[in-house]
Amino acid sequence: AGRGQSKMAAGAAADAQARFGHSVKGLLTEKVTSCGTDVIALTKQVLKGSRSAELLGQAARNMVMQEDAILHSEDSLRKMAIITTHLQYQQEAIQKNVEQSSNLQDQLSHLLK
Repeated sequence: AGRGQSKMAAGAAADAQARFGHSVKGLLTEKVTSCGTDVIALTKQVLKGSRSAELLGQAARNMVMQEDAILHSEDSLRKMAIITTHLQYQQEAIQKNVEQSSNLQDQLSHLLK
């Protein structure tokens, strides 16, 4: 009877070991799947971060271009203001000349009468 019990005990131990093996395999598979999911999520996050950095770089380049355009426009406006002032002086000078010529015409018409 001793041998029969030892065979049963050995069978039960083998059965427990098999169940333990399946349990470990299941946990391992679960962990590997979870780890794979985490790696995919991390990869997506890194790609999103690199895209964000790329967009920020593009925005910075656009801002520099806009700043150059604004400075150029400011310079043009300053030059236009100077030209406007010169034109106003010329207009005033022309107006004085017109007034003087009309005075001269009046004087000439008085002289010719």
